[in-house]
Amino acid sequence: MKLNISSEKKLENGISIPKLGLGVYKVPEDQVYETVLSALEIGYRHIDTASFYGNEEGVGKAIRDSGIAREEIFVTSKVWNDDQGFDSTLKAFDRSMEKLGFDYLDLYLIHWPVPGIFTDTWRALEKIYHGERVRAIGVSNFLEHHLESLSKTAINMPVVDQIELHPKLSQKSTVEYCRKNNITVESWSPLGRAKYLNEPDLVKIADKYNKSVAQLIIRWHLENDFVVIPKSTNVLRQKENADVFNFAISKEDMAYMNQMDEDLRIGSHPDSIKPVSQ
Repeated sequence: MKLNISSEKKLENGISIPKLGLGVYKVPEDQVYETVLSALEIGYRHIDTASFYGNEEGVGKAIRDSGIAREEIFVTSKVWNDDQGFDSTLKAFDRSMEKLGFDYLDLYLIHWPVPGIFTDTWRALEKIYHGERVRAIGVSNFLEHHLESLSKTAINMPVVDQIELHPKLSQKSTVEYCRKNNITVESWSPLGRAKYLNEPDLVKIADKYNKSVAQLIIRWHLENDFVVIPKSTNVLRQKENADVFNFAISKEDMAYMNQMDEDLRIGSHPDSIKPVSQ
Protein backbone atom coordinates (compact mmCIF):
# COMPACT_ATOMS: atom_id res chain seq x y z
CA MET A 1 0.00 0.00 0.00
CA LYS A 2 1.73 3.17 -1.22
CA LEU A 3 0.95 6.01 1.14
CA ASN A 4 2.43 9.33 2.22
CA ILE A 5 1.58 12.02 4.75
CA SER A 6 -0.73 13.63 2.17
CA SER A 7 -2.68 10.42 1.47
CA GLU A 8 -6.43 10.82 1.78
CA LYS A 9 -9.49 8.62 1.96
CA LYS A 10 -12.67 9.59 0.17
CA LEU A 11 -15.73 9.68 2.42
CA GLU A 12 -19.14 8.48 1.31
CA ASN A 13 -20.32 12.04 0.58
CA GLY A 14 -17.41 12.63 -1.78
CA ILE A 15 -15.02 14.74 0.31
CA SER A 16 -11.59 13.46 1.31
CA ILE A 17 -10.02 13.13 4.77
CA PRO A 18 -6.26 12.79 5.36
CA LYS A 19 -5.55 9.26 6.56
CA LEU A 20 -3.05 10.46 9.19
CA GLY A 21 -3.97 13.24 11.58
CA LEU A 22 -3.05 14.76 14.92
CA GLY A 23 -5.29 14.26 17.94
CA VAL A 24 -5.22 16.92 20.68
CA TYR A 25 -7.13 15.20 23.48
CA LYS A 26 -5.99 16.52 26.88
CA VAL A 27 -3.53 18.95 25.29
CA PRO A 28 -3.86 22.07 27.48
CA GLU A 29 -4.93 25.32 25.85
CA ASP A 30 -1.52 26.86 26.62
CA GLN A 31 0.27 24.02 24.77
CA VAL A 32 -2.04 23.27 21.89
CA TYR A 33 -1.01 26.30 19.79
CA GLU A 34 2.62 25.18 19.51
CA THR A 35 1.56 21.52 19.22
CA VAL A 36 -0.62 22.19 16.19
CA LEU A 37 1.89 24.58 14.61
CA SER A 38 4.69 22.03 14.83
CA ALA A 39 2.50 19.28 13.36
CA LEU A 40 1.51 21.49 10.44
CA GLU A 41 5.17 22.34 9.82
CA ILE A 42 5.98 18.61 9.69
CA GLY A 43 3.25 18.11 7.10
CA TYR A 44 0.15 17.01 9.00
CA ARG A 45 -3.01 18.38 7.39
CA HIS A 46 -5.63 16.85 9.69
CA ILE A 47 -6.33 18.12 13.23
CA ASP A 48 -8.88 16.48 15.52
CA THR A 49 -10.29 18.44 18.48
CA ALA A 50 -13.56 18.62 20.44
CA SER A 51 -15.43 21.09 22.62
CA PHE A 52 -14.76 18.80 25.60
CA TYR A 53 -10.99 19.18 25.10
CA GLY A 54 -11.18 22.87 25.94
CA ASN A 55 -8.58 23.80 23.33
CA GLU A 56 -10.54 24.75 20.19
CA GLU A 57 -9.43 28.37 20.45
CA GLY A 58 -5.74 27.47 20.38
CA VAL A 59 -6.28 25.01 17.53
CA GLY A 60 -8.01 27.66 15.45
CA LYS A 61 -5.36 30.29 16.15
CA ALA A 62 -2.53 27.93 15.20
CA ILE A 63 -4.21 27.06 11.93
CA ARG A 64 -4.85 30.72 11.10
CA ASP A 65 -1.25 31.66 11.99
CA SER A 66 0.33 28.74 10.13
CA GLY A 67 0.34 30.48 6.77
CA ILE A 68 -1.31 27.41 5.25
CA ALA A 69 -4.59 27.97 3.38
CA ARG A 70 -7.60 26.95 5.48
CA GLU A 71 -8.91 24.67 2.74
CA GLU A 72 -5.70 22.62 2.89
CA ILE A 73 -6.28 21.62 6.53
CA PHE A 74 -8.97 19.15 7.60
CA VAL A 75 -10.41 20.04 11.02
CA THR A 76 -12.75 17.93 13.15
CA SER A 77 -14.65 18.90 16.29
CA LYS A 78 -17.36 17.22 18.34
CA VAL A 79 -20.47 18.04 20.36
CA TRP A 80 -20.14 16.99 24.01
CA ASN A 81 -22.71 14.93 25.92
CA ASP A 82 -24.10 17.77 28.04
CA ASP A 83 -24.79 19.81 24.89
CA GLN A 84 -26.70 17.10 23.07
CA GLY A 85 -30.26 17.57 21.84
CA PHE A 86 -31.47 19.48 18.79
CA ASP A 87 -31.37 23.10 19.95
CA SER A 88 -28.45 22.61 22.34
CA THR A 89 -26.33 21.07 19.59
CA LEU A 90 -26.96 23.97 17.24
CA LYS A 91 -25.80 26.35 19.97
CA ALA A 92 -22.78 24.16 20.77
CA PHE A 93 -21.75 24.19 17.13
CA ASP A 94 -21.94 27.98 17.06
CA ARG A 95 -19.72 28.16 20.17
CA SER A 96 -17.16 25.82 18.63
CA MET A 97 -17.08 27.83 15.43
CA GLU A 98 -16.60 31.04 17.37
CA LYS A 99 -13.71 29.56 19.34
CA LEU A 100 -12.10 28.08 16.24
CA GLY A 101 -12.62 31.29 14.29
CA PHE A 102 -13.65 29.46 11.12
CA ASP A 103 -16.38 30.02 8.54
CA TYR A 104 -16.85 26.30 8.14
CA LEU A 105 -15.80 22.99 9.71
CA ASP A 106 -14.66 19.91 7.82
CA LEU A 107 -16.15 17.26 10.11
CA TYR A 108 -18.49 17.49 13.09
CA LEU A 109 -19.14 14.44 15.27
CA ILE A 110 -21.46 13.36 18.06
CA HIS A 111 -18.89 12.59 20.77
CA TRP A 112 -20.78 9.75 22.51
CA PRO A 113 -24.15 8.00 21.96
CA VAL A 114 -26.11 9.54 24.85
CA PRO A 115 -29.22 7.33 25.26
CA GLY A 116 -32.59 8.79 24.32
CA ILE A 117 -31.14 11.92 22.75
CA PHE A 118 -28.51 11.13 20.13
CA THR A 119 -31.13 10.91 17.35
CA ASP A 120 -32.20 14.50 18.12
CA THR A 121 -28.54 15.49 18.16
CA TRP A 122 -28.12 13.88 14.77
CA ARG A 123 -31.04 15.90 13.35
CA ALA A 124 -29.13 19.03 14.41
CA LEU A 125 -25.98 17.80 12.65
CA GLU A 126 -28.03 17.18 9.51
CA LYS A 127 -29.38 20.73 9.70
CA ILE A 128 -25.84 22.12 10.03
CA TYR A 129 -24.69 19.94 7.13
CA HIS A 130 -27.53 20.97 4.82
CA GLY A 131 -26.84 24.58 5.79
CA GLU A 132 -23.35 24.03 4.34
CA ARG A 133 -21.54 25.04 7.53
CA VAL A 134 -19.81 21.67 7.77
CA ARG A 135 -18.48 19.51 4.95
CA ALA A 136 -19.24 16.17 6.59
CA ILE A 137 -20.96 14.78 9.69
CA GLY A 138 -20.35 11.65 11.67
CA VAL A 139 -20.25 10.03 15.07
CA SER A 140 -17.76 8.88 17.66
CA ASN A 141 -17.97 5.82 19.91
CA PHE A 142 -21.07 4.43 18.21
CA LEU A 143 -21.43 0.65 18.16
CA GLU A 144 -23.38 -1.10 15.44
CA HIS A 145 -26.65 -1.05 17.41
CA HIS A 146 -26.36 2.73 17.84
CA LEU A 147 -25.74 3.13 14.11
CA GLU A 148 -28.65 0.83 13.31
CA SER A 149 -30.91 2.88 15.58
CA LEU A 150 -29.78 6.07 13.87
CA SER A 151 -30.49 4.59 10.44
CA LYS A 152 -34.20 4.37 11.22
CA THR A 153 -34.65 8.16 11.30
CA ALA A 154 -31.57 9.63 9.63
CA ILE A 155 -31.74 11.50 6.33
CA ASN A 156 -27.97 11.20 5.99
CA MET A 157 -26.03 8.42 7.65
CA PRO A 158 -22.69 9.24 9.32
CA VAL A 159 -19.72 9.16 6.95
CA VAL A 160 -17.29 8.57 9.84
CA ASP A 161 -17.36 6.57 13.08
CA GLN A 162 -14.41 7.48 15.30
CA ILE A 163 -13.87 4.65 17.78
CA GLU A 164 -11.24 3.43 20.21
CA LEU A 165 -9.12 1.08 18.14
CA HIS A 166 -5.71 -0.54 18.59
CA PRO A 167 -4.31 -4.08 18.28
CA LYS A 168 -5.73 -5.07 21.69
CA LEU A 169 -9.19 -3.70 20.77
CA SER A 170 -10.09 -4.35 17.16
CA GLN A 171 -13.89 -3.86 17.46
CA LYS A 172 -14.42 -6.25 14.56
CA SER A 173 -18.23 -6.22 14.54
CA THR A 174 -18.43 -2.43 14.52
CA VAL A 175 -15.73 -2.19 11.85
CA GLU A 176 -17.55 -4.77 9.72
CA TYR A 177 -20.85 -2.88 10.07
CA CYS A 178 -19.18 0.37 9.07
CA ARG A 179 -17.54 -1.16 6.03
CA LYS A 180 -20.81 -2.70 4.85
CA ASN A 181 -22.49 0.69 5.17
CA ASN A 182 -19.73 2.87 3.67
CA ILE A 183 -18.86 4.50 7.01
CA THR A 184 -15.16 5.32 7.34
CA VAL A 185 -13.57 4.02 10.55
CA GLU A 186 -11.28 6.42 12.39
CA SER A 187 -9.08 5.24 15.27
CA TRP A 188 -8.75 7.17 18.51
CA SER A 189 -6.21 6.09 21.13
CA PRO A 190 -4.52 4.24 18.25
CA LEU A 191 -1.44 3.44 20.34
CA GLY A 192 -3.46 2.23 23.31
CA ARG A 193 -2.17 5.24 25.27
CA ALA A 194 1.33 3.79 25.04
CA LYS A 195 0.39 0.70 27.06
CA TYR A 196 1.71 -1.74 24.46
CA LEU A 197 4.88 -0.06 23.30
CA ASN A 198 6.99 -2.59 25.21
CA GLU A 199 4.93 -5.64 24.21
CA PRO A 200 7.63 -8.24 23.38
CA ASP A 201 5.93 -9.59 20.26
CA LEU A 202 5.36 -6.09 18.88
CA VAL A 203 8.95 -5.10 19.67
CA LYS A 204 10.15 -8.16 17.78
CA ILE A 205 8.02 -7.34 14.73
CA ALA A 206 8.96 -3.64 14.79
CA ASP A 207 12.66 -4.53 14.93
CA LYS A 208 12.30 -6.44 11.64
CA TYR A 209 11.40 -3.17 9.91
CA ASN A 210 13.85 -1.03 11.89
CA LYS A 211 10.88 0.88 13.28
CA SER A 212 9.49 1.69 16.72
CA VAL A 213 6.42 -0.12 18.03
CA ALA A 214 4.49 3.15 17.73
CA GLN A 215 5.40 3.38 14.05
CA LEU A 216 4.47 -0.27 13.54
CA ILE A 217 1.03 0.22 15.12
CA ILE A 218 0.30 3.40 13.17
CA ARG A 219 1.21 1.58 9.98
CA TRP A 220 -1.08 -1.29 11.05
CA HIS A 221 -3.98 1.18 11.24
CA LEU A 222 -3.18 2.58 7.82
CA GLU A 223 -2.88 -0.85 6.22
CA ASN A 224 -6.25 -1.78 7.71
CA ASP A 225 -7.62 1.32 5.92
CA PHE A 226 -8.42 3.16 9.14
CA VAL A 227 -7.97 6.91 9.49
CA VAL A 228 -5.61 7.37 12.45
CA ILE A 229 -5.04 10.34 14.78
CA PRO A 230 -2.13 9.71 17.19
CA LYS A 231 -1.57 12.44 19.78
CA SER A 232 1.75 13.96 20.74
CA THR A 233 2.89 17.36 21.98
CA ASN A 234 6.53 16.42 21.33
CA VAL A 235 7.93 17.51 17.95
CA LEU A 236 10.26 14.51 17.69
CA ARG A 237 7.40 12.14 18.46
CA GLN A 238 5.17 13.88 15.92
CA LYS A 239 7.91 13.33 13.33
CA GLU A 240 8.29 9.70 14.39
CA ASN A 241 4.55 9.11 14.12
CA ALA A 242 4.59 10.54 10.60
CA ASP A 243 7.61 8.48 9.50
CA VAL A 244 5.54 5.43 8.59
CA PHE A 245 5.40 5.68 4.81
CA ASN A 246 8.69 4.00 3.85
CA PHE A 247 7.83 0.44 4.83
CA ALA A 248 4.99 -2.07 4.59
CA ILE A 249 3.98 -4.78 7.05
CA SER A 250 4.07 -8.31 5.66
CA LYS A 251 0.86 -10.32 5.33
CA GLU A 252 2.07 -12.66 8.06
CA ASP A 253 2.79 -9.86 10.51
CA MET A 254 -0.53 -8.14 9.70
CA ALA A 255 -2.34 -11.42 10.32
CA TYR A 256 -0.58 -11.78 13.68
CA MET A 257 -1.38 -8.23 14.74
CA ASN A 258 -4.98 -8.62 13.59
CA GLN A 259 -5.49 -11.54 15.97
CA MET A 260 -4.06 -9.78 19.05
CA ASP A 261 -7.51 -8.50 20.05
CA GLU A 262 -8.36 -8.96 23.74
CA ASP A 263 -11.40 -6.63 23.78
CA LEU A 264 -9.28 -4.47 26.07
CA ARG A 265 -10.78 -1.00 26.36
CA ILE A 266 -8.87 1.93 27.80
CA GLY A 267 -11.72 4.42 27.48
CA SER A 268 -15.36 4.07 28.48
CA HIS A 269 -17.64 1.48 26.93
CA PRO A 270 -20.22 3.28 24.75
CA ASP A 271 -23.08 1.42 26.45
CA SER A 272 -21.98 2.80 29.83
CA ILE A 273 -22.88 6.38 28.85
CA LYS A 274 -25.71 7.70 31.03
CA PRO A 275 -28.58 9.90 29.91
CA VAL A 276 -27.77 13.58 30.45
CA SER A 277 -30.49 13.93 33.10
CA GLN A 278 -28.63 11.45 35.31
